[in-house]
Amino acid sequence: MLVWLFYKDHYKATASEPDTMLGTFCTMPAIANPWRNFLSEVIATCVLVFVILALGTQGNAFQVGPVSASTGAIGSWPVTCLIMSLGMSLGATTGYALNPARDLSPRCAHAVLPIEGKGSSGWWYSWVPVCGPMTGAALAAGLFLLVF
Repeated sequence: MLVWLFYKDHYKATASEPDTMLGTFCTMPAIANPWRNFLSEVIATCVLVFVILALGTQGNAFQVGPVSASTGAIGSWPVTCLIMSLGMSLGATTGYALNPARDLSPRCAHAVLPIEGKGSSGWWYSWVPVCGPMTGAALAAGLFLLVF
């Protein structure tokens, strides 16, 4: 809803570009191939969740003088770098949702907001950024249990 308020003047100026408006709310594919887009979301989320789980394991602890910490203790920097690299390598195909909440709630907002000329909310594609990350996260958890 805040996106809508922020971009309201821009939406009026681009009423003839509904895909551009939708892109400010949710992810859509550059080339629509739902199964390949789904695979992209699965792979990206699987890598993200697996690395996050691995960063937090006790096996990744290090010792600096009297202080012992895991790589997860250095804050969000490793995860930020990972998300950036996933976005640069896999994000162009789908907009890399990586999380169902990143796409579904804004898509619902797009559907109900009174935006002139907004066009479709892309519900035909909405299963990809929801099911892909959930599948990828489940695979990552299973892989993590197998490896660690």
